[in-house]
Amino acid sequence: MSKADQREQMTNGAGFIAALDQSGGSTPKALALYGVDASQYGSEEEMFAEIQNMRARIILADDFTKEKVIGAILFERTLGEEIEGRKVADYLWSVKGIVPFLKIDKGLEEQANGVQMMKPIPGLSETLAKAASMGVFGTKERSVIHEANAEGIAAVVAQQFDVAREVIAAGMVPIVEPEVNIHSETKAEAEDILKAEILKQLDTLEEGQDIMLKLTLPTKANLYDELADHPRVLRVVALSGGYSTEEACDLLSKNDKMIASFSRALTEGLSKQMSDSEFNAALGSNIDKIYRASV
Repeated sequence: MSKADQREQMTNGAGFIAALDQSGGSTPKALALYGVDASQYGSEEEMFAEIQNMRARIILADDFTKEKVIGAILFERTLGEEIEGRKVADYLWSVKGIVPFLKIDKGLEEQANGVQMMKPIPGLSETLAKAASMGVFGTKERSVIHEANAEGIAAVVAQQFDVAREVIAAGMVPIVEPEVNIHSETKAEAEDILKAEILKQLDTLEEGQDIMLKLTLPTKANLYDELADHPRVLRVVALSGGYSTEEACDLLSKNDKMIASFSRALTEGLSKQMSDSEFNAALGSNIDKIYRASV
């Protein structure tokens, strides 16, 4: 199965993208929710080993299949890890038929102009070359919008598309993720500005320069249909942004042209202490809810 198969699955596949890309900053919180307290690991190495065990348990679960999960986003460190003797990206695609993506951003700058830009991404071209050689289909890079500040939002989107062009040049498909904070008092206004800025940037892309978009579930249902219909956009996916699984799925089901790319909503209610059958049942229930809301 080739890049063309991966592309077909991402463009037309029924299902959602699992976000398994907890990084150094978000791992302690993810582990705490999973029932692993900070006192249970003494070093960063041990912390990353715990989260890798959690990710492997998810990927190996019976319901984590391409019938419902069409793609998965990985943390850079995960590329070097193995499941059943295969590199994780290879295992996902070769064994599970799930398209692998890589989170490439290095976190966020301090807030200015109502937004948080991405920090510089040193060594990006090397990272992209390595990921492409490992069969990774695309990338994900996140910024955050806190207020309806036109200047700030324009800067976030411009930066996102600059990085996206580098990813495209490396032969991969970028997931552009300018998240709007769900607690923003000007969320709806920010989303209108964001949509206009994205449309502006999309029109600068040439044929073959295709992207995906990962956006906060909008206040106005179906706001992003026009983006989903744009010829340069393979797919618009939604982030759960702090909503519970129920809330996120309810909002998603109102947006006809978005599918899920959930992280916390996917792992809600899972714990290390569960037996495998309990774990698989809880994960299976989350996967089913998110799948139904996506299709």
